[in-house]
Amino acid sequence: MRKTTRSLFAMTCAAVAIAAAGCGTTSENTGQVQQQDPTKACKGPDSKYTIGMSQANLAEPYRVRMDEDIRKAAEKVPQFDVQFADAAKDNSKQVSDVENFMTKKVDLLMISPNEAAPLTDVVKKAYNEGIPVVVLDRKVEGEAFTTYIGADNVQIGRQAGEYFKNTLLPQGGKIVQLKGLSGSTPAAEREKGFMEGIAGSKIEVVDTADGEWERSVGQQKMDALLKAHPDIQAVYAQNDPMAEGAWLAAQAAGRKDLKFVGIDGLPIESGGIKAVEQGRLSATNLYPTGGEEAVEAARKLLIDCQPVPKEQTLPTELVTRENAARSTRG
Repeated sequence: MRKTTRSLFAMTCAAVAIAAAGCGTTSENTGQVQQQDPTKACKGPDSKYTIGMSQANLAEPYRVRMDEDIRKAAEKVPQFDVQFADAAKDNSKQVSDVENFMTKKVDLLMISPNEAAPLTDVVKKAYNEGIPVVVLDRKVEGEAFTTYIGADNVQIGRQAGEYFKNTLLPQGGKIVQLKGLSGSTPAAEREKGFMEGIAGSKIEVVDTADGEWERSVGQQKMDALLKAHPDIQAVYAQNDPMAEGAWLAAQAAGRKDLKFVGIDGLPIESGGIKAVEQGRLSATNLYPTGGEEAVEAARKLLIDCQPVPKEQTLPTELVTRENAARSTRG
């Protein structure tokens, strides 16, 4: 009788697990991703919605601008209340920030992850609980998100590499690379694309340093790179602040012959477009923040009850002195 009871229980548990991930087996602890109806959180235009925006850090001007773009776009949607959290480059804090948003039962989560792997599980947890997740700029691992919004970082890196190969150093030369935070997806993708872009040329990347996306760190790392490699001709920096930091280090070392290329192209006084116009950078590559697009995705999901694409690729452009003045981004 006891054996029959156990058998019946096992069969019942198996059936429930298949139907609803029950009996101690959930999508969270099996690593599976629940199939989410992206419009389930929609209550229409007559409801109010709380959105949590988890930002990787506010040390980068790009991320400050992203938050500003989200705030400005959300002001045009009276149903939205966006709450912002700054992870300050701390993965553990960002996990805690997301968990806090979940405790508050936000209607939608926006996140630009500090690093991919450490944020994947908590994003999956939010997604599996039925919270629509809009991932911006930096990716997480797997498919546990509603939509990813960002430019093609491989394409941007390739675009920069081709500029080096075809325009900046057509005869070849030695360069160094200032890479972003190593655990972030744009750092790997921008390096991959760049190497594809310079393929077949005589350009040699003699060294790479992690500048953590920040100008001050880029300046420190560039100072060391110049001492180790005094024969370089140019610098590829994976964002404009690091490129500007490298330029400052070169100026201090009396190396006014070096050429610098960055990425971001923020249309602000301290941004990459002005740096190109003023001659500090030879070029930058536009990388839109996606803030406006993120709010539009939230509007479709929460108010219009419409699905959104799994990935939304934003346009980019190489900005040189020839077209910097007419750049219309922002």
